[in-house]
Amino acid sequence: MEETQQHDLHTMTLEQDDPLESTSPQISVSEFSCHCCYDILINPTTLNCGHSFCRHCLALWWTSSKKTECPECREKWEGFPRVNILLRDAIEKLFPDAIRMRFEDIQQNNDIVQSLAAFQKYGNDQISLAPNTGRVNQQRGGGFFSGVLTALTSVAVVLLVYHWSSRESEHDLLVHKAVAKWTAEEVVLWLEQLGPWASLYRDRFLAERVNGRLLLTLTEEEFSRAPYTIENSSHRRAILMELERVKALGVKPPQNLWEYKAVNPGRSLFLLYALRSSPRLGLLYLYLFDYTDTFLPFIHTICPLQEDSSEEDILTKLLDLREPTWKQWREFLVKYSFLPYQLIAEFAWDWLEVHYWTSRFLIVNAMLLSVLELFSFWRIWSRSELKTVPQRMWSHFWKVSTQGLFVAMFWPLIPQFVCNCLFYWALYFNPIINIDLVVKEVRRLETQVF
Repeated sequence: MEETQQHDLHTMTLEQDDPLESTSPQISVSEFSCHCCYDILINPTTLNCGHSFCRHCLALWWTSSKKTECPECREKWEGFPRVNILLRDAIEKLFPDAIRMRFEDIQQNNDIVQSLAAFQKYGNDQISLAPNTGRVNQQRGGGFFSGVLTALTSVAVVLLVYHWSSRESEHDLLVHKAVAKWTAEEVVLWLEQLGPWASLYRDRFLAERVNGRLLLTLTEEEFSRAPYTIENSSHRRAILMELERVKALGVKPPQNLWEYKAVNPGRSLFLLYALRSSPRLGLLYLYLFDYTDTFLPFIHTICPLQEDSSEEDILTKLLDLREPTWKQWREFLVKYSFLPYQLIAEFAWDWLEVHYWTSRFLIVNAMLLSVLELFSFWRIWSRSELKTVPQRMWSHFWKVSTQGLFVAMFWPLIPQFVCNCLFYWALYFNPIINIDLVVKEVRRLETQVF
């Protein structure tokens, strides 16, 4: 009798010391049941309201109802529901056999598999579009990227103020002024824009006070004799060829970004947005509708002839643009197909001396857009949606064409101030936005549940 009492006392003491062990045999499967299928929870997904359901049950509910609300209390959920990892691991440890049997049943049900795939695709789209994606990682580098974005925004604002305050008015540019009305200083400005070598003859033109009227009468023989004494035949040829272009147009042809914008405000804005959202269609537009004035200089800049080693030969080729060789076309088409934004970066790199900060913004933006395009291709590949690529391409082509036609129709009604705001926004602020998009894409890959 005494031994029995001692044994009971010892048992009670153990139960008090380890309450988890004493209660574990009392846990049943019904305590971890889903309120949709009333079976054990598989990949339990907890909503904002606190209710948990099997993930495939939630997927079936969403597929049939298209409602983002709790099946039990009808409270709407925010964001995209995640698997409750702690609850899932606990259930799998407590009831491994039941979980294994349920998994086998689920994998054999095609309706459930399709619903899960559609539900996950919906979640991926929501994550990529959500403005607060990656908030859970703000403490891991969020402050750093916020500082980078703030610094770049400050630089962009300074450049914007600079161009609107200190830059020469577009109406005073030589591209709008008849060559016969050029002053001697404006002739020298035109000469210097031909290249660094032209500075050798700057003082000679100033000393002779060569204005626009006199410039139009000069011949190759006069350039070779005193007081101009341009002995280098390549330099003389370059000056004469550019002079012929000036005579034909009556004004100075655009030779940099700001002059091109002054001459073609609508086209420059269209190209800036087209090359950002659809570089391949933008370059195709240049090939079809602006081949001589824009496309030829572009392809000769990014795909130069390697055999032209001397600076004079390169200069002459660029001024007297010929049809690209097969080698140039091959290099261009490879980059056009796989790395279209690299073409824009290489072109901007060639203009670093003329547009110091603007070229750097364009190069950074081209790199970021390449990364975003790579993310898009990876998303299509990972979701096994390669069959939808032709349909996506046609939809994109139709969208860009419609937008271009819309802008062309209403362009005369758009105030110039609005156009300038859109132009500078795309030029200086889009890189900052794209940095944030790249960071969000990286964080989305880190937090995505496969």
